[in-house]
Amino acid sequence: MTNQPQHLSGAFVATTLTHFQQRAPLVHCMTNDVVQAFTANVLLALNASPAMVIDTEEAAIFSPLADALLINVGTLTRDRIPAMRAAIAAARAANVPWTLDPVAVGTLPLRTGFCRELLDQQPAAIRGNASEILVLAGIDAQGRGVDSLHHSHLAITAAKQLASRSGAIVAVTGETDYVTDGERLIAVSGGDLLLTRVVGTGCALSAMVAAFCALSGDRLMLVATACQLMARAGEQAAASGAGGPGSFQQALLDALWQQGAEVQP
Repeated sequence: MTNQPQHLSGAFVATTLTHFQQRAPLVHCMTNDVVQAFTANVLLALNASPAMVIDTEEAAIFSPLADALLINVGTLTRDRIPAMRAAIAAARAANVPWTLDPVAVGTLPLRTGFCRELLDQQPAAIRGNASEILVLAGIDAQGRGVDSLHHSHLAITAAKQLASRSGAIVAVTGETDYVTDGERLIAVSGGDLLLTRVVGTGCALSAMVAAFCALSGDRLMLVATACQLMARAGEQAAASGAGGPGSFQQALLDALWQQGAEVQP
């Protein structure tokens, strides 16, 4: 098992983003009500296509047509659980990769039980903060809603255990992001504090993770690329002169768009 984290090269990220834009994946986002528009705009900025289909019957029809599926439990209700289960089952039958964002698991019993149930449904990736990853790995941890009370490096062992158990690539995000397949570990540094002051940046990153899982290749590297792109865009947005969360959100979308424009021929 690799103890020291690896790092991505800029050349690999650029090449992967080129392939991503050529593929322009269609991402079925079953995400929370708070972040739908921002998530869609993030995917559009990278030349992916977002779709928010939430009806149970339609979700089961649509998920096999998409290139990737995101399950985000941020505003989970009992009525939405059957639709999410149906979408996952249909996606799996069609070999469409799906990603789990276990928002605020640990404190709230409905989402905690549901997300633990979903670990047996072969997610391609799981993206969460340290507290969320610790809980899914079976370790007693408390968050504060969507906020983690633990630093990301404290969840590395839990992330590896969760990846080994579920078969998913696990990304634990924070000041430094750590991405693992249970053996290998990639560290992604960068970003900016303002990423934590705009609602939906983590949820949007989960949608990016789902989208990059649609590409062929080393899924560990693909998920880490999504994390690297968000971190780099956060740095660029802050450096562009954003005066606070409002202008930062706009600058972040512009930075994601510009990263794509940089690699276009």
